[in-house]
Amino acid sequence: MRPKTAYHDDLGDLFAEHAETSPYNAWIDRPALLDLAGDVKERRVLDVGCGAGHHAAGFMARGAEVVGVDGSATLLRHARARLGDGVELWLHDLEQPLDFLADASFDDVVCALMIHHIDNRRGLLSELLRVLRPSGRLLLSTTHPTADWRHFGGSYHSSEWVDLDLGGSGASIHYQRATLELLLGELLGAGFALDRLVEPRPVPGFREIDRERYERLSTAPTFLALRLVKPGA
Repeated sequence: MRPKTAYHDDLGDLFAEHAETSPYNAWIDRPALLDLAGDVKERRVLDVGCGAGHHAAGFMARGAEVVGVDGSATLLRHARARLGDGVELWLHDLEQPLDFLADASFDDVVCALMIHHIDNRRGLLSELLRVLRPSGRLLLSTTHPTADWRHFGGSYHSSEWVDLDLGGSGASIHYQRATLELLLGELLGAGFALDRLVEPRPVPGFREIDRERYERLSTAPTFLALRLVKPGA
């Protein structure tokens, strides 16, 4: 049975294309996580929910060794085409333990815009803590609670599952809303320490492409990006 939290078949192909140029992905999320990561040269990085490999490519360009995991064979096909044959990629249901990865085997874990798709977040976060080395970092992005509140309405405190249209395509992605209190409670409860939290805006280069949209996306948050650390020597 294919993981329900992954983007399969036509939706996977659509998402791979969307993530290439969407300002939310290309000009907000990816730059924010790369900025939080800083110097990753010769660091071993696990990209959880690696999708079509866009984040992995950015980290590899900075000299990191990247291992990718995703539940979608469709997206891993795109990742392979983007990253080449030398990169270790795993097809795996992220609701299940990462039992093919050794304890304390990564310097960093990237978890980009996927934690809100997971039912068993406690289990996944426990696994991410396990595979990180002491003082290793979790670089995580997710939807901003106020952006979801503005878009879907209702109570800010809602933790309902919602469907968001994917770039006007008619297709949608399914995920769970979460307040800042809930998100940080889960992350800190899993054993991570918060190092930095940012509410990323579009990087200036996007202004040259679409000034009107740049100005609009700069007025209200869409994502949260966090750098967390596994305590240790």
